Amino acid sequence: MAPPVASAKLELSYPLYASDFDPQNNGFLLVGGGGGEGRTGVGNKITLINTSKKQSISEIVDIDLSKDEDSVTSLAVASSTPSSVTAFAGINSSQKDQNAGRNEHLRSFRLEYPPRRNNDSGGNKDEGIPEHKGQTAPLGRASLFKPSTAPKKETYQRITRLSRPCKVNGGQLGAIATGLAPDGEIVLFDAKTNGPMGPWVEARLPLGKGEEAADVDIFGLNDTEDLPPGSFAVAFCTDYKVYAFRMTLKQEEKHEPQLAYGEPHPDAFARDRARPKFRSLRFITSHLLLLLQNRPNRQGADLFLLELSSSFQGRIIGRKRLHNGISSATALSVTHLPSSAPSQYSQHIIAVAGQDTSISIFTLEHPQKPPFKSLKLRLYTLFRSVHPLQITSLSFSTLLPLPEPQKSTPPQYIKLASTSVKNTVVVHTLPLLPYPPPSSKSPRQRYVLTSPGRSDFTQLGFSVFISALAIAIGAFLLQAFTEIRGGTPEYLGAKGWLSQRMHDYIAVPYILGNDTSISSTPTILQSASSASAATAISSLSDHASSSSSSIQEQVTDTLSDIKSSVMDSPEKAKEAVSSALSAASAAASELSNASEAYSVTAASTISSAASSTTSLTSSKYHHI
Repeated sequence: MAPPVASAKLELSYPLYASDFDPQNNGFLLVGGGGGEGRTGVGNKITLINTSKKQSISEIVDIDLSKDEDSVTSLAVASSTPSSVTAFAGINSSQKDQNAGRNEHLRSFRLEYPPRRNNDSGGNKDEGIPEHKGQTAPLGRASLFKPSTAPKKETYQRITRLSRPCKVNGGQLGAIATGLAPDGEIVLFDAKTNGPMGPWVEARLPLGKGEEAADVDIFGLNDTEDLPPGSFAVAFCTDYKVYAFRMTLKQEEKHEPQLAYGEPHPDAFARDRARPKFRSLRFITSHLLLLLQNRPNRQGADLFLLELSSSFQGRIIGRKRLHNGISSATALSVTHLPSSAPSQYSQHIIAVAGQDTSISIFTLEHPQKPPFKSLKLRLYTLFRSVHPLQITSLSFSTLLPLPEPQKSTPPQYIKLASTSVKNTVVVHTLPLLPYPPPSSKSPRQRYVLTSPGRSDFTQLGFSVFISALAIAIGAFLLQAFTEIRGGTPEYLGAKGWLSQRMHDYIAVPYILGNDTSISSTPTILQSASSASAATAISSLSDHASSSSSSIQEQVTDTLSDIKSSVMDSPEKAKEAVSSALSAASAAASELSNASEAYSVTAASTISSAASSTTSLTSSKYHHI
């Protein structure tokens, strides 16, 4: 069970569509959105939020955007310093400018951080509390998409994605993708230029007619492979296909995306030919992709792990279905937990938002390099009803690489921000654990959200074994119980396991004739009459043996008469029962020295047997 997770909520004055943390400081979060063009009373803004506290978050500064233009549809932080942050955003120009063929949809901004309070006095030590608001400034705007040829200009910048800066030369690759375009397009650009000016486009990836990118992701390769500086792996997905390729900044080369995986077409004769659609994707490593897919007809969502070869040919190696309350997923975010020393395994945290405003948190423990044979994709926790309306974005903070292994284990946290169209921002603070734990003698190498355990394959085998063992124990106990009750033949010898007192309390005697398929007498009548009479006479026989052997013989003869009469016909059964009643009266008289309570009980038992026989006899055979 996951430990308690602290959360804080803030409501702004406008609907939110995008968010991103400062990659160098998890105490600052950027969110953006707005009411769009021409909506009075609801502005278009980008807001810097202070998230340094676990239990509360607050606004630091707003960027008020023009109400004559569209709202913020996508947002990504490019870089930051201790005093400022630079971000890119997707904001369409006014409808008038779009109709004239001008749509400067890519914007860049710089926001200055306010100075922190001086805590030297020893008072409140909460960091990140501003004394005054910082300054904001637009850096530039550009139009990178090809002009729309549709009669109604609706194309907007649906996706804005940036890579982490390369450690070698600081290069950073950005990607934007269209939404509602007649011909979809992905544009890759150098995000390290001073504002979106000049010939900075690295590549254009045209998509098919009516086809658009559902998501795009970028992975830097200089830290993991021996490649030229500024090399990146790029992956994107459409509704039914996943593509991947490699590219290098500042090199004029033709980029041909390779089909890594395609959702197969349904059977031609299937009643429902709908196919599941990809919603999002993220790189785990340069050879491992995480895919989020929605099932057709809003029947749920799944996570897939796609292993990529060196030629970007993919194969599915793992799958996890989201909980049944999710009919479709709306957002995905992933963060990596780095290691302070070389490690064979690594852990990622995955967050998935559903249409039911829930957020599922998973952990993925995996090898650093292929082959990926020991994958552990597990649910960590589930946050229900996080927002009042649909979740529009998820973003994790970044855990910076820790120093070399040390003996101390300071607390570490990962923050998860989510936004909704209901103007709300929620930040969850997830506590991390040192691994190996401090109790072990091994030096700390990394922090994890959950301690690594058995692989999914090993866990499945263990679960199957426990289930089989539980079924076997249940079957054994059921067989023993039915043997004691006398309902089945004895295979285990369970009757000898109990004392005579316990056996008499549990067991129910059964009297079966030699021929159970008697055509002249119904089976139910035969069994009910014999069992009821036999129980009564057997009880009398036990007490008769201690007082008089003649009474025992009389009771035994009466039992034989009843059984014989039942085997012959119901009419004779009545006569036999009458004789049994007479025998019971005689037995009660002769056992006058016995307890009066037992005499009454004996007579009552045989009377019940007689009444049962008479009732069954009067019924029609085909109803019995």
